Amino acid sequence: MRLLIIEDEPGIAGFLKEGLEEEYFAVDVASDGRTGLDLAMTNEYDLLLVDWMIPGISGIEVCRRLRKEGNDVPIIFLTAKDTIEDVVFGLDAGANDYIRKPFEFEELLARIRVQLRRRGSESSKLSTGELTVDPASHQARCESIDLALTPKEFALLEFLLRNKGRVCTRSRIIEHVWDMHFDSDTSVIDVYINFLRKKLDAAGCRDLIQTIRGVGYIIRDEGGEAQ
Repeated sequence: MRLLIIEDEPGIAGFLKEGLEEEYFAVDVASDGRTGLDLAMTNEYDLLLVDWMIPGISGIEVCRRLRKEGNDVPIIFLTAKDTIEDVVFGLDAGANDYIRKPFEFEELLARIRVQLRRRGSESSKLSTGELTVDPASHQARCESIDLALTPKEFALLEFLLRNKGRVCTRSRIIEHVWDMHFDSDTSVIDVYINFLRKKLDAAGCRDLIQTIRGVGYIIRDEGGEAQ
């Protein structure tokens, strides 16, 4: 899953990015409202963390413009404002939630998960055939065997399962799993796909990830030979 942080304080932005990446999110950061708005309008994000007071245009204005364009991405405000009037003002602008500074990272993480569940981006479990993946506990099982996956392997498998039945292009995978842009070298994906296939095959979930030559990869409900 890919998040965007719009925050002008480098210390806070860096702290959030590092913590969220440890939770397997891909994270982009913008230090002003105009850059953040441009990113949010041109890329596909699962959630935005937006500081209220940022240079360029305010977090409130970023939220308003996104909603005006019909963008329903969940938005959580990060704010030092603490009056009921301020909270109502932010929610009326289109925010889904807010958290007051200073805050505990675990509380923010819980609020993020609530928003993702509400949107349907984070279901309790993902499955196909004998494979079951639980994003909440970061566990993957094939039949009765627990898969020992690295964080990137787990994130890649989760992304493919969330898009089950659809071809995942290399550009989408690199953006959502590795937090890189589409023009980056995507050969790392092929390496991790091979890692995943070996572990899945060894556990009995064979031929699950299929290659669409020149495009990307797909997981279907019924396994088949890779092209």
